Parts: sequence; C-alpha cells; structure tokens
Amino acid sequence: MIASIIFILLIVAGVTFSTINARKIIRNIGLGKDVNMTDQPSQRWKLMTLVALGQKKMFARPIPAILHIFLYAAFVITQIELIEIFVDGIIGTHRVFRPALGGFYTFMVSFIEILSVLAMIGTIAFLSRRNLLKIPRLVKSELNGWPKLDANFILIAEFVLICFIFMMNGADEVLYSRGMSHATDLGDGSLGLSISSKLGPLLFGGMSDHTLHIIERIGWWGHIILVFGYLNYLPYSKHLHILLAFPNVYFSNLNPKGQFTNLESVTNEVKAMMDPTFTPPPPANPDQPMRFGAKDVTDLSWKQLLNAYSCTECGRCTSVCPANTTGKLLSPRKIMMDTRDRLVEVGENIDKNGGTFVDDGKTLGSYITKEELWACTSCNGCVEACPINIDPLSIIMDMRRFLVMEESSAPTELTGMFTNIENNGAPWQFPPSDRLNWKNE
Repeated sequence: MIASIIFILLIVAGVTFSTINARKIIRNIGLGKDVNMTDQPSQRWKLMTLVALGQKKMFARPIPAILHIFLYAAFVITQIELIEIFVDGIIGTHRVFRPALGGFYTFMVSFIEILSVLAMIGTIAFLSRRNLLKIPRLVKSELNGWPKLDANFILIAEFVLICFIFMMNGADEVLYSRGMSHATDLGDGSLGLSISSKLGPLLFGGMSDHTLHIIERIGWWGHIILVFGYLNYLPYSKHLHILLAFPNVYFSNLNPKGQFTNLESVTNEVKAMMDPTFTPPPPANPDQPMRFGAKDVTDLSWKQLLNAYSCTECGRCTSVCPANTTGKLLSPRKIMMDTRDRLVEVGENIDKNGGTFVDDGKTLGSYITKEELWACTSCNGCVEACPINIDPLSIIMDMRRFLVMEESSAPTELTGMFTNIENNGAPWQFPPSDRLNWKNE
C-alpha cells in the first residue's frame, strides 16, 4: 500500500510539473505572429508520415540514421511496457498482464529487450561519435557548455535506463526459476525472455533471494523514476524534438524552396500606389507601430518559434552551409539555438512580471550578429538538410529585412545596389537608356 501511494504521488508530481512546463512552451510559441499553415492537409499528413515518423531525411547519412532508428524504435515501442508498470504501481500487482496474454506477453517483452540492446548499441555509438571520434559537426563552438552537457547527459541517462530494464527483468528471471517472484500465478515459473533468460542467470544466478528482490526493485523503480525525470527534463533539452518534430513537419512550408514570402505591409503599399481604389486592411494592433522584418522573437511567426523549439542541434544544416564551410561566422544551427534562447528569456521575463513583458534592453540581435546574417547566401542548403524541415533561412531573411528597412543598415555593396535600383531601375550604375548598348558592340 505504501509503495502504491508513493507511486501515485510520483505520477501526480510528474504529470503536474510536465503540464506546467508544456503550457509555458505553448505560450512562448504563441508569442509569434499568426500565420496560416493548414492548407493541403493530405500533403501535410503524408509529409509528417514520411519525414517525422519514417525518418526519411535522416537516411541521407545512413550510419547515424540506422543508429537513430535503434533509439527511436526503442523509445516508441517500450512505452507499451510502461502501461503495465503504471498498472502494477497503482494497484500493487506484478506483471499483471502476463497471465492473460501468455505467449504474446513473452513475445512483446522479448521484442522490447531486443530493441533495448539495439538502443544500447546506438547510445554507445553516439557517445563515441561526440566524445571520442569528435565528428566535426558535433564539436562546433556553439555546442560548448550546456548543449554538449545536455547531449551527453541524455545519452548516459538512456544507457542507465536500459541497465535498469535488464536489472528488473534479469533478476525476475532468476526469481521465477526459484519460485520466489513477487507474483505467484505466472505459470511455469519462467518468463522465457529473449535476453534476460540468459543474461539474468549469468549475472545474478549466484545471489541470494533477498538480494535479487532488491535488484529487481531497484530496476523497477529506477526505470519509472527516470521516465518521469525525462518527461520533466524535456522542456529544458534539445530532446524536445521527440514530441515537437511531428507538428513541426506537419506545418512545413509547402512552397517551392527559394520562394520568399512578401511582407504584407509592403505589398499593401505597392497595391495602393498601383491602384488608387485599393484600401489596405486595418492593422491588427493599431496601438503598435508597423514592424518591417524581425527585431525580436515576437516579430517572428509562431511557426518560426516552433522551429526553434524543435531543433535537434544535430548540425546537419551547419555542415552543408557554404558560408560556414568557408570559415565565415554563420552557423544555421546557432541561429535556431539563439532564437530559442531568446524566446525562453522572453518567456521568463513574462513570468517574472505577472504576464507582461518588460523591456530588458535586449533583442534577437543581441544573440545573432549582423556578420552572421549577411554571411548567408540564401541557398536553402540548411533547409534541405534538416531532418525535420526546420527553416533557419526564414529567420535570417526577416532579421535582414529589419536591418535594411528600419535601421538602414546593410553592407556597402548592397547600399550601392539599392541606390542604383532607386535611381536607374536596375542594379547597374548606368541609365536605363543605355541598357541595350551591348547589342551595338
């Protein structure tokens, strides 16, 4: 009874805190401007199935893709086992589903064990890639500090979680063979699990019944505590993409790559100039001045903010960026990380001030420098490379628009071009009357 009460309290605490954190994230994403991305629902469902669920874009690099599939499949399938752990924890039973499911139960838990072994292989490989092999995209400067610690921490936690699973199942196998399991109605006294039936006797066969019970309970409680801990750790980690990858891919930009969005405010101005009968729609917030481009995260769309929270920090975008490859300061991954950091900062500001943002003297430009923004060639390589269709380029372009249209801040080369377009109607420094002179040469 005491164990059940502790378990229920653990559930209530875990769900409560995770709900509070989830509401903050939803609130933060909602700070962005509204944009309609609900068209072509069939195409969006297909894209989400292939890219988010099917991991299609991951296989541009087969080795990490296969390792990721190991972790991904284990994460999804092992949730089935959690159902039984929840029931056992609440009502005080042990392997409550086995008597009813029989051989199918053995098959499912055995399958979960095989996936757990594959996940352990993937975990060790990913730890090695980051810390021993030092794959270039995984050791960039923007990953120093918390991002590197976060990545290693979650991989180590995954390794410990798998150890807990085999402690629980392995000790149980030995206890069953001795007729000393917590449960008394499990048939022939052996689970017959694919891995633990061999690993359990090998590791725990010489231990006393009392020690085995302790090991089994440590595995059981350690497993569920890590699950609840992980649930509440997600909002502070890049691994939030486990949940947000699906809506992020569903709400992908379905326009052709390279097709930029026009500022509605500018479009309305041009329409009014071309058509005297055109009446521009009233601004959504008449009390706020019209903004051209993005000065801070609240000037971005909710989809761009969802992109920032969904970033996996895998660095595929940065590894294909021609600017970064040639030594320039730009890193598309850092653009997304900086956007998320600034968004979290704005959210914390709102929480501290009773639901109202108080100007802190910072903007998104406090995180992302002009040098980074103007290094971008707008090639869309980062967008193409991202496994979950994140679009760093859209944020770069909106920040550039703010610099040019509100601060009149642009590189000298562009300033000259703007002047030529204004005076001559073309980027070149000669009058329109001379444009066809080349034909006479």
